[in-house]
Amino acid sequence: MAMSERAPKGAESEAKKEGGFLEALRIIFHALLLALVVRTLLFQPFNIPSGSMIPTLLIGDYLFVSKYTYGYSHHSLPFSPPIFSGRIWADPPERGDVAVFKLPRDNSSDYIKRVIGLPGDTVQMVDGTLFLNGEPVKRDKVGDFVTEDGFGRKVPVERYRETLPGGVSYMTLDINAHSFADNTQKFTVPEGHFFAMGDNRDNSSDSRFSASSGVGFVPFENLVGKARIIFFSIEGDAHFWEIWKWPTSIRWDRILQTVH
Repeated sequence: MAMSERAPKGAESEAKKEGGFLEALRIIFHALLLALVVRTLLFQPFNIPSGSMIPTLLIGDYLFVSKYTYGYSHHSLPFSPPIFSGRIWADPPERGDVAVFKLPRDNSSDYIKRVIGLPGDTVQMVDGTLFLNGEPVKRDKVGDFVTEDGFGRKVPVERYRETLPGGVSYMTLDINAHSFADNTQKFTVPEGHFFAMGDNRDNSSDSRFSASSGVGFVPFENLVGKARIIFFSIEGDAHFWEIWKWPTSIRWDRILQTVH
């Protein structure tokens, strides 16, 4: 009777270890591939490092941006490889959207602003009031927004509710009633571009400033996605990874807020 041969126990152990290692690599690869697909086609997380969108978005907010809302350009891909031009399944933004885009002058820096002007619109600031197509945008003063100055002192800042044609309404800040950007030339938004502004009007580099020093007009191709929901928020002097600061630094009331 023939007898079956068995591998030595040491060889069996090594084979199991190798199989377990390869299985772990396979799982990691599939997880990374799924994360890449979700990030590219569906949602991408962003954090807010500056105060240009206060009071809508605060420093330390973390939010999800929908990548599919405006269709896809090469900026939808990690590192923006120039493998194609234009947009696939293009759907232009609506006036009032809070959108993430690549800064036109370097095509790499991520900026987030509110879409104010659409192609063909004229946009102008006159004494702090926004004019669209020659008409003033409805602007009502509401209670002051309390913030901190450079010395940590609490200071009130004038806050206004702006309502765009179409009904989109949001808050803006006016730190200085006579700042440089409160009066601008009349801009005409070219075809295939958009005019974007920060809600913190005196502390925002946006389309009111030329592309060489600010943002200028934003090409449709540069849009990355639409801001949707704040999934985490922490005080600006704390970091996401500083878990020990979470109990006192997390802004619990901002978590799961939708972005308007």
